[in-house]
Amino acid sequence: MKRIILVVLLVGIAGIAGVVHSHSKGNGSAWPLTINSDQQSAGDAREEIRQSYELASGARVDVSGINGWVKIETSEGKTADVYIERIGESQEILNRRRITIENTSAGVTIRGEKSDNSFFSRVFGSSPSEHVTLKLPRQIYLVVSGVNGSVSAGNVDGPVEVHGINGKVEIAQASGSAEFHGINGNISVGLKQLDKGIDIHGINGNIELRLSEDVNANLEAHGMNGNVTSDLPNVVVDKSRHGSYSAQIGNGGSAISASGINGNIRLTRMVSSDSIHLGS
Repeated sequence: MKRIILVVLLVGIAGIAGVVHSHSKGNGSAWPLTINSDQQSAGDAREEIRQSYELASGARVDVSGINGWVKIETSEGKTADVYIERIGESQEILNRRRITIENTSAGVTIRGEKSDNSFFSRVFGSSPSEHVTLKLPRQIYLVVSGVNGSVSAGNVDGPVEVHGINGKVEIAQASGSAEFHGINGNISVGLKQLDKGIDIHGINGNIELRLSEDVNANLEAHGMNGNVTSDLPNVVVDKSRHGSYSAQIGNGGSAISASGINGNIRLTRMVSSDSIHLGS
C-alpha cells in the first residue's frame, strides 16, 4: 500500500513539474520571424509571420507539418511571399508549436512542428491552428506533406508532390510529373504535360484528372473501391477484373498509376481557362 501511495505522489510531482516547465518555457520563448503578435483577449491569441524571398527558376518549395489549410497562388514573377497566421486560445497554446522557415539557394522550406513536449500538453493540450498563404512563381517544384487541412494551388510549371493530407487537394495545373499519396479527401488536378507520369495511391476520396490535349499516357488502376470513367474523346476504359482498370489516353506513353483508391477516378479535359478558386 505504501508503494502505491509513493508511486501516486511521484506521478503527481512529475505532472506539476511538467506544468511549471511548460509555463516558464512559454513565457521565455521567442519568435524571430513573427512581425505581429496580438493577445486579443484572455482566451484568444494570434500571431502573424510575413516573409519574402527571391526564387530561382525551378526552385523547390517544401511545406510540411501544418495544422490547418494551405493556399498557394502563382504568378510569372520570381518573388515568394509567405504569410502565416497562427491562432490559439492563449499564448501558451501558441507556444506549443513553432513554424520554421529556411531559405537556401535550392528553395524555401516551411515546416511546422511541436515545441512543447510536456506530459500534460501531449495528453490533454490543444494545438493552435495555422493558415498558410503563399504567393509563388509558377516555375517551381512544389512539395506539400503532413497537412491537417485542405491544400489548394494555382498553375505550377513543374512537378507536384502531395503526401499525408487530411483534407481536399486542388491543383490547377502541374507539369512533368505528379505524386499523390495518403490523402483523406477528394483530389482535383490539372495536368499540362507528362514526362515522368503520375503516381497515386492510398486515397480516401474521389479523383478528378483534368488532362490537356497534349497528354499521352497509359492509365493502370488497381485495388479500386470505385469506378474509372472518362469524358475524353476516343478514350475507352477497360475493366479487366474486379477493382482493376486500364485506358490509353491519346497515343499512350507516360504511366498514370493508381492503387488503393477508395473512390472514383474521372478523366476529363483541361481547358486553358481552368483555374482553382482558393477557398478555405
